[in-house]
Amino acid sequence: MAIHIREVETDRVMRKLALTLGVGLTEAIRISAENELKRVGAKVDARRQRIFRLQERVKAFGVTGLKADKAFYDELSGDL
Repeated sequence: MAIHIREVETDRVMRKLALTLGVGLTEAIRISAENELKRVGAKVDARRQRIFRLQERVKAFGVTGLKADKAFYDELSGDL
């Protein structure tokens, strides 16, 4: 498979990275992509953990047995 970098600045940055790391362009692109995936993955994992903690807090409230007032929630959401 081939990757064609058409944007001059991106080409310059990738060549500089390859030179700095002492690797070829393909290896520099792979390293760069892997590092970005790790960085983004860490953000996603942190977000998932935050959502999980919020879900646990909501579960702790327990079931009230009360019935939701559909008209009230429709009015809040603007769905009249």
